[in-house]
Amino acid sequence: MNRFRSLPRFIALLCTTGFLSGNAARAQVPAFAPASNLSPAKGEQTAVLAGGCFWGVDAVFKHVKGVSAVVSGYSGGGAATAHYAVVSTGTTGHAESVQITYDPSQISYSDLLRVFFSVAHDPTQLNRQGPDVGSQYRSAIFYANGDQRATAQAYIAQLGSAHVFPGPIVTEVVPFEHFYPAEAYHQDYLARHPYQPYIVFNDLPKLHRLKQEFPALYRE
Repeated sequence: MNRFRSLPRFIALLCTTGFLSGNAARAQVPAFAPASNLSPAKGEQTAVLAGGCFWGVDAVFKHVKGVSAVVSGYSGGGAATAHYAVVSTGTTGHAESVQITYDPSQISYSDLLRVFFSVAHDPTQLNRQGPDVGSQYRSAIFYANGDQRATAQAYIAQLGSAHVFPGPIVTEVVPFEHFYPAEAYHQDYLARHPYQPYIVFNDLPKLHRLKQEFPALYRE
């Protein structure tokens, strides 16, 4: 395993030079403007987000302070089709999603969305994310209540007006109905397979950007 010791530094170098930077050319995503006027929710909360392959999104939020659990799974379709082989056909209505459990006294919903838009995925890619193509890889926010919906819609409008991204944000904001955990082999995938080529080139750079852009939110 000695040949892998320098891999984190190698990934950091590639990100710095732009080779694996993904969204590096984009201006930094600003915080949600009305955030200071919002009263934090009380008690443990959940957020369900979809941003391409759930391996990388899961890994990003597992390194965010205030998040106590992240589960990879499927949302947007029914129970009968919530299986990877079927979801992968792109015909089930499901999106590969993550369910995030967090403490709003440590991190706000809007800050979770800031990480989501900044480093977890590219919200301008329609029905795809990087090398993965299909509606199951779409960008979506599944809101659990009116406050989540209002925050998501207002934040997207703010980012659009500021032209933060080179193209329009295509993230769906839709009501949450059900979340179905994915198969066991998908859970904690990056942590268990850090040297898998897909992970190295698509997901480890996201963790580097999280640590670089949000040091106050990052945890090892």
